Amino acid sequence: MGLLTIVAAAAGATGAVVATPFVLGAIGFTAGGIAAGSIAASMMSTAAVANGGAVAAGSLVALGQAAGAAGLSAGATAAVATTGASVGWLAAAAAALI
Repeated sequence: MGLLTIVAAAAGATGAVVATPFVLGAIGFTAGGIAAGSIAASMMSTAAVANGGAVAAGSLVALGQAAGAAGLSAGATAAVATTGASVGWLAAAAAALI
């Protein structure tokens, strides 16, 4: 594994962890609840209609709101970092092919 690949993976991991709270807020998962008129509100509406008026515990909407309100757990942070590192690694591998 080359230096570029290591740097790209580290940057991907760091970038993903740093960006996640901003992305959650931007789509409407905030500390004060789901923002009216947001993408998150649309997701919540769709989930509620599909579940007879309730949002299921453990659903993407519930997990997004929990992360927006309280931040990411250690496990979720590790998962986001792993995903970001994988994307960084793939980007470096693709750049090496060019």
